[in-house]
Amino acid sequence: FNIILCWFQIIGEREYAVRPTRRPSEELQTGQPLEVIVQQFDEFVRSLQVDPHSPLFRLVTDGQPPLRQCLHPEACSKDLSLPTYYARFHDIRKEYVRAYTLRAVAGARAVAPPPPPPDHPGSLLDMLNYLGISPYSGDNFYAAEVKDMASIIQRIITDGFRLELPETVDLVLETGICSKDDEIDGNCIVRARGLPWQSSDQDIAKFFRGLNVAKGGVALCLSPQGRRNGEALVRFVSQEHRDMALKRHKHHIGSRYIEVYRASGEDFLSVAGGATCEAAAFLSRGAQVIVRMRGLPYDATPQQVLDFFSTGDNPVLVLDGAEGVLFVRRADGRATGDAFVLFAKEDDAPKALSRHRKSIGARYIELFRSTTAEVQQVLNRSLETRTSQSSTPSTAPAPAEGLLPVALVPQHVITSGTAKDCVRLRGLPYEAQVEHILTFLDEFAKNIVVQGVHMVYNAQGHPSGEAFIQMDSEASAFLCAQQKHHHYMTFGKKQRYIEVFQCSGDDMNLVLTGGVTPATSPKVLSPGPLTYYYPALGPTLPPPPLVYWGYPTPPVSPAHYYHPPHHPQTMIPEVVSVGGGSPIPIPPPAACPEWPIFMVN
Repeated sequence: FNIILCWFQIIGEREYAVRPTRRPSEELQTGQPLEVIVQQFDEFVRSLQVDPHSPLFRLVTDGQPPLRQCLHPEACSKDLSLPTYYARFHDIRKEYVRAYTLRAVAGARAVAPPPPPPDHPGSLLDMLNYLGISPYSGDNFYAAEVKDMASIIQRIITDGFRLELPETVDLVLETGICSKDDEIDGNCIVRARGLPWQSSDQDIAKFFRGLNVAKGGVALCLSPQGRRNGEALVRFVSQEHRDMALKRHKHHIGSRYIEVYRASGEDFLSVAGGATCEAAAFLSRGAQVIVRMRGLPYDATPQQVLDFFSTGDNPVLVLDGAEGVLFVRRADGRATGDAFVLFAKEDDAPKALSRHRKSIGARYIELFRSTTAEVQQVLNRSLETRTSQSSTPSTAPAPAEGLLPVALVPQHVITSGTAKDCVRLRGLPYEAQVEHILTFLDEFAKNIVVQGVHMVYNAQGHPSGEAFIQMDSEASAFLCAQQKHHHYMTFGKKQRYIEVFQCSGDDMNLVLTGGVTPATSPKVLSPGPLTYYYPALGPTLPPPPLVYWGYPTPPVSPAHYYHPPHHPQTMIPEVVSVGGGSPIPIPPPAACPEWPIFMVN
């Protein structure tokens, strides 16, 4: 229900019923979709000879939730662009407290001082009682509430106060740079957990639509290996907005529910704070979009990157040319195959990302939307690695045979199930890479699922000569095995005949566990497309460990890895202990009286 108020008079009333998207109740069957109601309201306001886009037009709400927690999130979830006047409103509770607190303070020395300043009102009735206004007695609850709001607004204006400080809703997330030396209010930070790993800062800002995120206030968290771990720290402009953000605990992004918890300023600085001049100089160019490239040739030049984005169906210019390209390097200065690229406008993002999996030379390039915090983290870790390596003696003892230095938990591991929709390749040249496998499979390569090529390595990180391929169906796997079994793979001057077998996800597990059938299959903490089985522990000797390496993988911070990669587009994998044996690597997959005022409930 809404009322249009102008020149102290109510000039229009209208009630709308918005029909829910799912399972509307009988009384709401006559309602209209939200986009229709928004259009009808706009037309209604104009029919009263009021321009809703005038800077003098204001919405007035009873508290923050009607717009911040209801209308804006709902419109965002339905991809509905609201008119700009929905991003500017007055909260009647705040205006009431501000007006009469000021009156009480200013009149404290008067002969007949006014009543004491009001407490924060819990309801409209509290405000009506303080002002001595009788509540509206109609039967329609919504009409009564909005008419009571109109009475309060009229009294505030009659008493000589003006609605001068409108609330705003930020619709665009602004980029910004955070330094380790910045002071952060810990009462403004939340931690969001359970995010899809491919979520960008814009996706997270959309999840919190209606609440104002501080400039550069979304920091995607990376694991120790530089991979997005499904968490983000979000900094809001005030504690009030932080508290409203906490009420979105277990709301959804797609089919995933997101957990939202309090966090501290130190938490935010540890993720988003930059410590390198290189990152600060790069990020200070005012770009609206940052894209991360993976799989670049190690000798790639800035000009090749510029040419990569300036060609194709949707050419786009890199901000500031070569200065808008930042290559990531290892501690010893070698290239990692990763780079960050800046673009000037938000409209450039889809154009740039349309080049995903296009090639530079013989390499196809993976592209991901990135953030200032991710750039900071990657370069910070590169700096930390350089510092730690410079302080570590070169004669440090090597890890024992069969062991890698760190034991970690995998994020994306192999599939399972009895469906024979996979093939196993055996006899591969040790130098073989994913490109060679795709060439060998020829026309069957188009039937490989996303992230479906899995190389197998031994405990020392050396190729085992085997690989598993996930196909899109059992029929594709059958035909591939039938037609490619004992065919030759040419690698340089070598020719190797390759054994190709049809198999299932469970078969792959048996191979990786040395034939030991798992007693249980624990669930992966962050559900991915794959599931990994751990064998039962017992008195038997553990099977020889193997490495599973999915390809392609989510973005990885190459600065963390201290060995040369076995594949030009992937880094040294994580490690995990299998079967109680040695750890093995597993890589990542002011309102004037004459202003028209609109009250919304």
